[in-house]
Amino acid sequence: MKCGLEEQFATNVYYDRTFDCDAAKILPGEYYFTCKDMLIVTVLGSCVSACIRDRVTGIGGMNHFMLPDGGGDADSPISASMRYGTYAMEILINDLLKAGARRENLEAKVFGGGNVLRGFIAINVGQRNAQFVRDYLRAESIRITAEDLNDIHPRKVYFFPRTGKVLVKKLKQLNNNTLVNREQDYANRLQTTPVAGAVELF
Repeated sequence: MKCGLEEQFATNVYYDRTFDCDAAKILPGEYYFTCKDMLIVTVLGSCVSACIRDRVTGIGGMNHFMLPDGGGDADSPISASMRYGTYAMEILINDLLKAGARRENLEAKVFGGGNVLRGFIAINVGQRNAQFVRDYLRAESIRITAEDLNDIHPRKVYFFPRTGKVLVKKLKQLNNNTLVNREQDYANRLQTTPVAGAVELF
C-alpha cells in the first residue's frame, strides 16, 4: 500500500475521546484522505462533502467544498463555477488512487447542501452544490451508497473510511454564527481566487 502522505492535507489532526481514535477535522476548501483506521469530521452548511472510499482496501477520504456564485454561467458544465467543484472532487479521487485505491472499487456517500446562507446570494447555493456532487459522481461512475442533502439545517458529519460508516448529526440550533461566517468568508474567497491547476486522473 502506498499510503503515507495524508497528514499534510489536514489542518487539525487530534485524538477524539468520544470515538477513541485519531481524527482529522476539515474546513471549507480542505480535504483529507487516509489508509489508517481513523475518523474524518466536518461541519457543513451550504457546502457539500463527498466521503469516498475503496470498499476493498478501506482507503478513503472526504472533501468540503462549495460552488461559487457563477451568475449567468451557473448551469454551464464548463463554467468557472463548476471548475471549483470539479477540482475539489478530482484532487481527492486522484490522491486516493495514488495511495492505492482502485477506481472500480470506489463508492461515495454525500452530505450537505443545506439552505443556511439565505439572503447571501440570489440562488440557493446549497441546492446547486448538492446537484453538482450527484451529477459529478454519476458521470464518473462512482456509486452513491448514501446521501443526506439539502434541507435547512447544518450537519456535523463523522466519516470512518476503513469501514465506510458515517454518522450525521443535524444541528437544529447553532450557538453562534461561526459556521455561517466561515462559509460566507469561503464563498467570498472563491469569488476572487482563480481555480487551481488541472489535476491529472489515473
